[in-house]
Amino acid sequence: MNRKTLHWILGAGTPVLLLALWWIASEQSTSAFFPPLRVILERFQALWLFEHFQSDVLLSLRNLLLGYGVASVAGIALGFVIALLPVARQILEPLIHFLRGIPPVALVPIFISLIGFGIEMRVASIALASLFPTMIATVDGIRSVDPGLKDVARVYRFTTTEKIFRVYLPAAGPQIFSGLQVGLQVAFIVMIASEMLGSSQGIGAMTILAQQSFMTADMWAGILLLGVIGFAANLIFDLIRRRVLAWYIGSRKLARAA
Repeated sequence: MNRKTLHWILGAGTPVLLLALWWIASEQSTSAFFPPLRVILERFQALWLFEHFQSDVLLSLRNLLLGYGVASVAGIALGFVIALLPVARQILEPLIHFLRGIPPVALVPIFISLIGFGIEMRVASIALASLFPTMIATVDGIRSVDPGLKDVARVYRFTTTEKIFRVYLPAAGPQIFSGLQVGLQVAFIVMIASEMLGSSQGIGAMTILAQQSFMTADMWAGILLLGVIGFAANLIFDLIRRRVLAWYIGSRKLARAA
């Protein structure tokens, strides 16, 4: 058995093992705050696979994808502008460092005051909160590009577009993807917070409503769904990263083997 297969088995087996332990530990539970996992899974199926799938699950995922998509594109674009234009760096860096110091969840009440409780508020909150990790990682990645690559681009008289797509993006790609991954985690957190604070729809809203109504099994089902979505999102992101950065991952393996 090679290392990759063993890693996959351990990665897939650990959640299954934890669920099995949870099932055994809670099966005889009579606590109103710690219902049996069997009951939680029954409510999970009833709520999230049927009753609230279209009205809440798909709505939350749409907001997450919209906000994260806007933040990713804007973060990479602004990162290039700040890294390549000294004037832009001098103007924008103080504002960026001020805004990035604000906890992402604290942005939600501000957007509620400015925009209201609609979908626009949730998408804007997700986008702004997840913008900074991608933008800062892009700036750092471009600044750390090997000067020799820049000299080669200058000798071959690459246009600005060619420099961006043939020099800067490939060289800064690993750091950009690190920022994108952090941005995804921040986007997921803010998605939940924006629904809990300012919405009557979405997974976060339904979960907090269940907690306030003392519907404990429904609350646990919502938490379980959020865990599943977070795990799946990171898994999909890692697959995309490995596909896009296959050359980089391969070169690192060769370097370690040498």
